[in-house]
Amino acid sequence: MSTFTIVGQGLAGTCLAWELWKREVPFQLIDREQGGSSRVAAGLINPVTGKAYELSHQFPVFHESAMDFYKDLENQLGQKFWHPMPILRLAATEKEWNKMQDKASVFEIAHWIAQQPTPMVGSDWLGRMVLRGGGRLDTKSFINTSREFFREQGCYEQREVDISDTTANTIWCEGAVGLMADRYGQHRCAKGEILTVEADWPNNAIRIGTSGWLIPLGEKRFKVGATYEWDELDEKPTDAGRKKIEGIAARLGGPEFTIIDHEAGIRPILRRSQPLIGPIGNDQWMFNALGSKGSLYAPGTAKQLADWLVDEQEADPYYDYRNFLNDNDAS
Repeated sequence: MSTFTIVGQGLAGTCLAWELWKREVPFQLIDREQGGSSRVAAGLINPVTGKAYELSHQFPVFHESAMDFYKDLENQLGQKFWHPMPILRLAATEKEWNKMQDKASVFEIAHWIAQQPTPMVGSDWLGRMVLRGGGRLDTKSFINTSREFFREQGCYEQREVDISDTTANTIWCEGAVGLMADRYGQHRCAKGEILTVEADWPNNAIRIGTSGWLIPLGEKRFKVGATYEWDELDEKPTDAGRKKIEGIAARLGGPEFTIIDHEAGIRPILRRSQPLIGPIGNDQWMFNALGSKGSLYAPGTAKQLADWLVDEQEADPYYDYRNFLNDNDAS
């Protein structure tokens, strides 16, 4: 049986490694151990996203895959990574409040509503609704624990890999690093900054509003974010980013908080936040473009790719990188 080489141990590479491990397929997982958005990511899974209150792409299918994947892995490793939590969506303007009420009657959205839109009289917010199916993945713990497991099994190593010096059956899971090297066409990567704060705020729900989010971590700690920056694509936190997120924290939580950490990462995006997989020539493969929704999409996409690699069962054409590339060339 062929031995596969997985380059990059973010969410994509880690989930793919587990899918190959479950199939007892030999592989080597390689990572340079230098940053990466997966380690910074808040791990948020949210069924209804954006100002348009749209259901995340293929949410029911990928949500089920993700829940099964994380539960199985927690049982195997004896550690908790997935923390389910209701999503409290808040409307600050008449436009947002009207959109929230309109979307609540749409069948595919209504399925995920735990509490219908309700006016908030006497509050700075006009209204709210509560969604089920949300939560956060502790991405850093998930990646670190997986890394140590694979290291103990002798199938992980830390080193740089040059794309010109690789063997067959290599799967490139480099995230933004690979996209910004212009190997996959024009990327849409975006830098994001996140604060970790300590505060005496309610911790029973993830709060989303004012183009930001606030996620309880336990022990009076919260992650707050996030910014979007398309021009300065580095992993350096900025004063401007910090100031913006402080405003989000004050609006969603309250004015009193202490900043514990300030981090930045680059979201790997080619097509919104929807994954792409497939062959890229010379027995090389890619798995990338998870964007800001890696916690949701990485497990299900990794399974499709593993089925393709091992059983030659091609993935859904929508996620086939070759089709994405052809569509862009045609346009």
